[in-house]
Amino acid sequence: MPAKNPEITATTAHLLRILGGRIRAQRKSLKLNATVAAEAAGMSRVTWYRIEKGEPAVTMGAWINAVTVVGLTLDIPEAETTGADRRGWIPARIRLADYPELEKLAWHVRGAEVLSAREAMDIYERNQRHLDLDAMTPEEAQLLDALRAAFGHARSTP
Repeated sequence: MPAKNPEITATTAHLLRILGGRIRAQRKSLKLNATVAAEAAGMSRVTWYRIEKGEPAVTMGAWINAVTVVGLTLDIPEAETTGADRRGWIPARIRLADYPELEKLAWHVRGAEVLSAREAMDIYERNQRHLDLDAMTPEEAQLLDALRAAFGHARSTP
């Protein structure tokens, strides 16, 4: 019985489907049927099929074996991730050094190099009047937009 699919983000699901599709396309270009490819990778045909579909519950070892059998690498070009970019993505830990405006606003947080997403949003909200939107990097603006989408915001932008 196959393992239950873990909870993953839409971006991760999209990337797994891309990789599975690339594996399938490469297998077909090599004129290999799924059974032969699966045997060469040391897995069942069903597992091979699940990889080509992009199912996340398949072990990483099986994914690597499949990639190796068809002679691919794990690079996925940026152009293929359209719609799966980092807009709306929030890191689990936010490094202050990566977000200059947040770092300025968080002057009072002594000894902290990283913040949780909630802590970052609270600092942006509390110190909104001091926030220089024009000085923000595009990455920091994306972070703030993602935080606002995730947590909402009580105050309007200055």
